[in-house]
This record gives sequence, structure tokens and C-alpha cells, in this order.
Amino acid sequence: MSSGITKEHAEKIAAKLEAVVEKGDKHDLAKIYHDGKRIAQYGIRRGSKKDSSHAYISSQIFVSKRDCLNLAKCPLSRDGWIEILKEKGKIEEE
Repeated sequence: MSSGITKEHAEKIAAKLEAVVEKGDKHDLAKIYHDGKRIAQYGIRRGSKKDSSHAYISSQIFVSKRDCLNLAKCPLSRDGWIEILKEKGKIEEE
């Protein structure tokens, strides 16, 4: 199995970030909202290979690959991710 971001990771990240997942033909689209605004989105491949690479997700949710894996594996929470996005200026402070 790959040590990168897999379909299984992508699905776990979508659940943790409370994404709205829209079904598509070849990909599902995970849309992530904060305070009613879409702040990120990424595709989840619908193929049967659970270990197919989803390495592009980290750039689409504005974090490092390490932080992306931490979202999937639990050390990083949704709140922690939101804080990272605020620090990077992707979300305005209220």
C-alpha cells in the first residue's frame, strides 16, 4: 500500500472536514464550507482501487502532505485545519 494519500484517506478527510460530497461519474466532489462559504474542494476518484493516489488533495485544501495525512489519521482536527487556513490568509478572521 502507498504511503501517500489514498482514496480511503480522501474519504476520511471529507468526513472530518464535514464536506458536502456530490456524486459524479468518475469522481465525487468534496466541498468544504466554513461560515456558509465554500473554502475548499477536491475530487475523490470513484475507481475500485482503495490505494489509488490522491496526492493532489493537500494543495486543494491548502495544507502540507503531512498535515493532509494527519487529517486522515486523526492528529489534526477540523478546528486545527481552520486555524492553519486562517494563518495562511485563506479564511478571514472574524
